[in-house]
Amino acid sequence: MCGIAGTYRWPDGKTVTDRLTDILAHRGPDGSGRYAHPAGDGDVQLGHRRLAVVDLSGTGAQPMVADGLALTYNGELYNAPELRAELAAAGVRFRGTSDTEVLLRAWRRWGTGCLPRLRGMFAFAVFDERTGDLVLVRDQLGVKPLFLLRRGPGLVFASELKALAAAAGGSLRVDPAALVASLLYYWVPDSRCAYREVEKLPPGSWLRCRPDGRVERGRFWHLKEAAAAGRERAARGERPDLAAVVEESTRRHLRSDVPVAAFLSGGLDSSYLTALAARHRPGISAYTIGFRAADARFEAMPDDLRHARHVAGRFGVDLHEIEIAPDVLDLLPRMTYHLDEPIGDPAAINTFLICRAARDAGVKVMLSGMGADELFAGYRKHLANLVALRYQRVPRPLRRAVSAAVHRLPVATARRGYRSVRFAQRFLSFAELPEETAFRRSYTMYDEPELLALVGPDLAGTVEDVLTEHADVYWDNTLDDPADFVNRMCLADSRMFLPGLNLAYTDRASMAASTEVRVPYVDVDVVEAAFAVPGDRKVVGRRGKAVLKEAAAPVLPREVVHRPKGLFSAPLRAWMSRDLAPLVREVVHDGVLVRDGLLRREALQRLVAEDAAGRRDFSKHLWHVLTLEYWYRGATSGEFG
Repeated sequence: MCGIAGTYRWPDGKTVTDRLTDILAHRGPDGSGRYAHPAGDGDVQLGHRRLAVVDLSGTGAQPMVADGLALTYNGELYNAPELRAELAAAGVRFRGTSDTEVLLRAWRRWGTGCLPRLRGMFAFAVFDERTGDLVLVRDQLGVKPLFLLRRGPGLVFASELKALAAAAGGSLRVDPAALVASLLYYWVPDSRCAYREVEKLPPGSWLRCRPDGRVERGRFWHLKEAAAAGRERAARGERPDLAAVVEESTRRHLRSDVPVAAFLSGGLDSSYLTALAARHRPGISAYTIGFRAADARFEAMPDDLRHARHVAGRFGVDLHEIEIAPDVLDLLPRMTYHLDEPIGDPAAINTFLICRAARDAGVKVMLSGMGADELFAGYRKHLANLVALRYQRVPRPLRRAVSAAVHRLPVATARRGYRSVRFAQRFLSFAELPEETAFRRSYTMYDEPELLALVGPDLAGTVEDVLTEHADVYWDNTLDDPADFVNRMCLADSRMFLPGLNLAYTDRASMAASTEVRVPYVDVDVVEAAFAVPGDRKVVGRRGKAVLKEAAAPVLPREVVHRPKGLFSAPLRAWMSRDLAPLVREVVHDGVLVRDGLLRREALQRLVAEDAAGRRDFSKHLWHVLTLEYWYRGATSGEFG
């Protein structure tokens, strides 16, 4: 896991690439490297920051050059041993044991034809000295980031957006549609970027720059097609052995020349991975979090530590417990800087603090259960949307009476919050809507009128574009069986929610602590197996992730398999009512977003008043307003450059 950067036919490319590489130092504190070569009427410059995980010797250093190819690469290939054996059988000779060299030799032998063979997480740039071509590639599911900026015949790329902002010398313009999207979702979809001129290379794709100025693009994998293939397998009666697929993926993700540890929340996903990892690495370490007792009581948060301790004791795991009691006033601007775009999920703070603690203990690699909820319908919203279909059959007068009663209840008092009331109010906000609209509303921050009331008049025209994009992605599938609502939700989540939020904050927060996070569920074989499972086997009765629970049942204690869904989040209401209350008032009354006309002061004041009175829970909304404010200040002041 590393940081990559470079330029192609870019003015002053050497100086720019040096600066890009320096900004990415936290991604690779174990070494740095540079490469330069003529390309057309200019040159190519490649930079690399190394986090040494596989082949710690100099033979794993980058940029790696061999046989007229130069490679700068960020990621891990979990099938590198098999590819190495295949190449060696064909007469290819290797200098070291790194997966970087395997990738370089595979590219020389098969070109872009090697890409469907790769199993892992990766973003890389490869330059061919013979042709002068530069090719950028991103992994199938978008685990690893790759940002690029094109101007004329030139191109600059990097693992992080802040590096490109620096390369552009403060000339990048904020994309208003991306800001509106971030307000809706509390993150920026992978199809958009917070700066107008910058793009994210789409997952499963490549881009080739030629010295004559031509640019070519291609796709080597698409999640929609994988889901369709899974549906066809299911139609043929093929049932994947999910337990075997997940265990095999976990075993591959343990390949490393340095210690590997795990996130362990005590929930199903992380517990299952930790138990499987302990089979192959007895005594593996794991890290879990708890919160200040007062915060946990106010938020009515479940006691995850008890379950994490149970799992650790059962499987001989060396458990490290971390109390999350951060100085949020200090961490908020720091995390906003590292997250690159306005991402309003406080789970990023948890990830950073866990990874920092692991790194302090000498751990460079962590396993995460990320992705299981998206693939196997584990979020509350999946079950809630199915319940909503039944709720719509309740007589309308009774529904009106229920709604009126629930909205009269407070979501919090001065002493504690009421999660059940918050969940009920949330459910009623989408329970009577059509399928796609209901699904969007079940996890986004605002409905259309609320969003229009919040943003300034100049941004109103972008609201419809953002909402339409969600509908377009949701319906872009071949899962047209009316009964398979579950897999349509899973596919939309895997295309939007997973890369846009969860993988994005995980990569950026963990790399801020110079730590690699691996995600065994976000694996092409696991994904294809997941979509071979019909939706009615993922949600059974009131149980989400039913098929994954069946796979885990022979391994984990029953109480862990069937415990209620937990949250990898933070006590936002407690933070907002205590630590952050003065900052919220400052941003609402005199923030840059308000002064620049992007947000309406009156609408923000209503959110604050409703939240403070306990009538509605807007703590998540206000947290995101703070993250957006800090990001916008940095983006417009040149601080990120």
